[in-house]
Amino acid sequence: MAVAEFPLPDVGEGLTEAEIVQWRVAIGDEITVDQVLVEIETAKSLVELPSPFAGTVTGLLVSEGDTVEVGKPIIRVESDASVASGAPVTAPAAQSGGPAPVADSVPTSPVVAPTPPAAPAPVAPVAQTQPTPAAAPAPAAAPAPVVAAAPAAAPVQPVADGASVVGTDESSGAVLVGYGSATSSPSRRKPGARRAAALAAEASRASSVDAQAAAEAASDPGEDTTAEAIAGLASAPARKQTLATNVLAKPPIRKLAKDLGVELTEIVATGFAGEVTRDDVIRHAKQASVFRNIETPEWGEVRSETIPVKGVRKAIATAMTTSAFTAPHVSLFVDVDATHTMEFVKRLKASPTFAGVKVSPLLIVAKAVIWAVRRNRSVNSTWTDREIIVHHFVNLGIAAATPRGLIVPNIKDAQDMSLLELAQALEELTLTARDGKTTPKQMANGTVSITNIGVFGMDTGTPILNPGEVAIVAMGTIKPKPWVVDGEVRSRMVTTIGASFDHRVVDGDVASRFVHDVASVLEEPALLLD
Repeated sequence: MAVAEFPLPDVGEGLTEAEIVQWRVAIGDEITVDQVLVEIETAKSLVELPSPFAGTVTGLLVSEGDTVEVGKPIIRVESDASVASGAPVTAPAAQSGGPAPVADSVPTSPVVAPTPPAAPAPVAPVAQTQPTPAAAPAPAAAPAPVVAAAPAAAPVQPVADGASVVGTDESSGAVLVGYGSATSSPSRRKPGARRAAALAAEASRASSVDAQAAAEAASDPGEDTTAEAIAGLASAPARKQTLATNVLAKPPIRKLAKDLGVELTEIVATGFAGEVTRDDVIRHAKQASVFRNIETPEWGEVRSETIPVKGVRKAIATAMTTSAFTAPHVSLFVDVDATHTMEFVKRLKASPTFAGVKVSPLLIVAKAVIWAVRRNRSVNSTWTDREIIVHHFVNLGIAAATPRGLIVPNIKDAQDMSLLELAQALEELTLTARDGKTTPKQMANGTVSITNIGVFGMDTGTPILNPGEVAIVAMGTIKPKPWVVDGEVRSRMVTTIGASFDHRVVDGDVASRFVHDVASVLEEPALLLD
């Protein structure tokens, strides 16, 4: 038996530690390559760690809630096959007491001679492979390469794509396996591509099996039809689960459907490639009336609750304190008639070009901010005490309220995106944040941000700058209000735009022009054609 230990990898930029949130496996479980082992929480995001090898879980080396340093082993796996990689591996010692030698290299199709447990046996000759019987005789295959086997060594098993052996634990003799080692440089396929290929293959197989079963049932109805039907009903949950797996939907969409109690197989998909979108799930949930009523919880018997300050909450506290007491904030507010914006959003939703893409007023605000930045470059800057760096690109941050706290991921090079591309990027950013999958890289190097407090029914607020930036825009709720149009009071869709600036960089006149430009686009989206 070969024993392997998986150390906590650096899943972010310079990660030093992470908290074990939830184990997805237990001792005694059989696991496969790329199966999710555990959820960990860093200071920025929630990450799922896949297994780099297959075998039986023999030990969970840390508990849920523990904070673990990068490089510390967290799980031990025992396998009938030794772990292979681009580097030599030291396997556990043989029963005779001495260390087991390992071949210097492993051919593509090795042939290993069997050996007794105590001492190595001589290499056995390899016979030529017999040809497969056929109508015409085929030439015999060339003999395969021969490799001397190690005493008590098992057949070699490859580790996951991108994984490699990083060492051997001296105390336990376990092989340490990790990702990104300098000794391993395999070409790695994207997990999404593997999942898509697997789903497509499974869907094809399911369709073929169903069609064949239907044809057989129609051509040969027998006496056991009723019994078979009862057996089919008994297996309905498994079949339903298989059908749900074949539905095209992103992981965040599947999670949303699960949270709302919606069956993916019952949803009418409107995506470009036939995939289920977020709007599809919510629309179906509303129609099925499965939204749970929010109940007011009881106070409970405990008078006080202690919440440790760590992870995302600790990072938020540090960032907000630094921003509030380092950058001198100045804030401006303006009411805006956003009636034309709401009409524009309605037309975009009805457009075939935007079918399956979430469109909201936030999209127009985002485009308005990018347009206003181009006209007022200093609001897209960074203060360094020695100099002001004015950026000629826009990494647009979107403040997202998640169950784990407030985070501000950003859309890289948003200034180069079309309205459709920006809508798709906003949807992906929001779903990733809500699912807790935002990476530190997605939150780094922002240049200007938006916070949409209107989704919580707020008219306006005084936002605090995202550290490293000098401007942030707050978007309030859009609702009918009395508004004077051509000397008459009419009902219009009105919102309030607020913005905060670092007064060390942005003067009052620049701040005012910037807010006015954002408001102008909301009043007349046709300005975006400029």
